[in-house]
Amino acid sequence: MAEVDEAVETHAQPAVPGDLGWNLGMVLRGYQVLFEDAVEGMPSGIRGYQVLSAVVHKDPPNQQALGVHLAIDRTVLTYLLDALVSAGVVERVPDPTDRRARKVIATAGGRQMLSAYEKRVAVAEAELLSGMADDEAKTLGALVTRLAHHVHRADPGTSPCEAMDHLQ
Repeated sequence: MAEVDEAVETHAQPAVPGDLGWNLGMVLRGYQVLFEDAVEGMPSGIRGYQVLSAVVHKDPPNQQALGVHLAIDRTVLTYLLDALVSAGVVERVPDPTDRRARKVIATAGGRQMLSAYEKRVAVAEAELLSGMADDEAKTLGALVTRLAHHVHRADPGTSPCEAMDHLQ
C-alpha cells in the first residue's frame, strides 16, 4: 500500500516545464512498439493500417483528401496505395464527382483484414493503458482526442506519421 501512496504523491507533484514532452514521448514510444507488433504482417505496416482505417472509417472523397487527412505526401501515398492495391485490400476507382480524380475504397478482403487488425490494435492499446483504471483510460482517451484535434486545427499539415518516425 505504501507503494501506491508513494506513486500517487509522485503524480501530485507540480509538473516541471518540459515534463509534458518527455511524458508524451515515452507514451508515444511505448505505443509505437506495441502498435508495430499489432500490425505485423499488414501491408506497409503502421502506415498501411492507418491508410486502410481512414479509407474504411473516414471515407475520404478522393485520394487527395485521403493524403490531406493523413498528412502524407502524395508521392508517399501513391507508393502506400500501390502496395495496398497489390495486396488486394483497396482499389482505386474514378471519383464519381470528378473523373480525373480517384477514390480509394476497401475491398471485402480489406475490410476483413482491417477488422482482424483492429482487434489486435485494441489489445495493444489495452496493454499500454493497463496501468490505469478503466475510467482513467477513458478520460485520457477523451482528453488526448480533444488535444489532438486542437493541434490539428492549429496546424492542419502536422503529420502524426512523422512524429512517430522521429522518435528514434
